Amino acid sequence: MKTNDQITIRQLSDTDSLEDLTELLHRAYKILADMGLKYVATYQSIEITRKRLKNGTCFVAELDGQIAGTVLYRKPGQPKGCAFYERPDVAHVSQMGVEPDLQRRGIGAKLMRHAEESAVRDGASELALDTSEQATHLIKWYERMGFRFVGHIDWEITNYRSVIMSKMLQPAFPS
Repeated sequence: MKTNDQITIRQLSDTDSLEDLTELLHRAYKILADMGLKYVATYQSIEITRKRLKNGTCFVAELDGQIAGTVLYRKPGQPKGCAFYERPDVAHVSQMGVEPDLQRRGIGAKLMRHAEESAVRDGASELALDTSEQATHLIKWYERMGFRFVGHIDWEITNYRSVIMSKMLQPAFPS
C-alpha cells in the first residue's frame, strides 16, 4: 500500500479535535518517552496543545478522513525562543509526529515538504528544527531530508540537550 499518494496535507481546522491531536502526539512520541526523553509532546495537555498552536500554523496529514500526522510550522519573524530561530530568514518546525502504525510510509516526509514549501513562500532561506541529541534515529532521518547540524540548545522544560538542525531552501522559480 502506497500511503503517501492517499495523504492530503491541510491546515488544522476549527472542527478538528485538539484532544485527538494531543493523543496522536502522545502516541507518536511514545518511543522517545520510552527512551526516557521528556519531549513536551510526550505529556502535554490539551491546553498546552492549544497554546502551542497559537504560536504557529498546524499542518495535518489526513488519510481516510483521519489525522495521520502533524507538524507545527512557524514562519520567519514568529517568536521561537533561541537565537538561530530568531534570524529573519529562518522558519521553524516543531511537534512533527506521525501515527506509529503509519510511520515509514512517507507521511512525515510529505509534511516536511509542505512546511518547506510554506517557508519558501514566506521568504525563508532556511527551515530549522531541534531534537534531542540522544534521538539519533531522528537526527539521521533529518539528515537524509537535507538538514544539517547548526548548534545546540538546552531547553529548560526538557531533560536533554537538543541539536538544532537547519535545511537551506531553494526558492521556487516563477512558472
